[in-house]
Amino acid sequence: MFDYRQFFCSLLLASGAASRWIVPGGRWLDTDGNRVNAHAGNVYYDEPSGKYWLYGEYKTEETPEGGGISAYSSPDLVTWEFHGLALDPEEQMVSPSEVVQRPKVIYSDISGLYHMWWHADNENYTALLQGFATSPVPEGPYSFVSATAPLGNWSQDFGMFTDYKSGETYALYSNGDTVEGRDNYITRYNANVSALEEVVYRFPKFDLEAPTIIQTEKSYYCMMSHKTGYRPNNSLEGPWSQPWIIAPLNTRTYNSQSGYSMRIVGSEATTYLYMGDQWDLNSIWDARYLWVPMNIDDDEGDLSLEWHDVYDLNVSVFSGI
Repeated sequence: MFDYRQFFCSLLLASGAASRWIVPGGRWLDTDGNRVNAHAGNVYYDEPSGKYWLYGEYKTEETPEGGGISAYSSPDLVTWEFHGLALDPEEQMVSPSEVVQRPKVIYSDISGLYHMWWHADNENYTALLQGFATSPVPEGPYSFVSATAPLGNWSQDFGMFTDYKSGETYALYSNGDTVEGRDNYITRYNANVSALEEVVYRFPKFDLEAPTIIQTEKSYYCMMSHKTGYRPNNSLEGPWSQPWIIAPLNTRTYNSQSGYSMRIVGSEATTYLYMGDQWDLNSIWDARYLWVPMNIDDDEGDLSLEWHDVYDLNVSVFSGI
């Protein structure tokens, strides 16, 4: 069967920087015509460079794990330029025999450096640590600092969230699949985002993965894999609601797993993007990106994904999709 999404995405991205089209689940190409290879990461807007930076796991057929962390930049969230590996496999805890997953990058005003955090593990998933590296520039290279257990806990699937009102940054993580684990944590970083200092909430025995939080003017919404969301709360400390499904049940959240979420303020509207990954265990190196808008109704306390086969993305305006 002809894959119209792959064709359409390639055609649109080849048209250059003026194009703003997003094709969820298509094969995204960078400015060199190569596959965008940055899985389960985050997007960070860097004011000095005026660009969005995409970081993620670099995967190939020969090296599906431990291939390092790649970096891309874009003026519009569509046209991506590859900058190579921000974190090289030669660094400690980063190699084909190690697990390097779900990287997140943020700038620290205190250190004047870009801080990268990720799930650092061995191939048996028994280390359950969080890796930390820094760089003076967004594209790297990043230098390994440490791999530690967060406040003595285990850490598996990893996320990061910054409260745009308070400026505080939080780590989001599950503590493994063992009987003793299966909790999910929201834990606050210190002001330098160089160490964790306090657990602010624990979801006990939820056994969910890939946490991400989106913040609106009134509420916080936490999404985790098993395709669920949590009803709004005006405090990260809870209490949080019971979960609900954010996409039609038979779609399995459009065959995606939550990875990151982003609030983008334009001149005409604010848009919230769900940034998920479509994994295929038979070809995990060719995982696709599923970025779609979220419909959020704070008055009703409701969040759902808004599907589009293709949509026009204008980050400067965001008058509606």
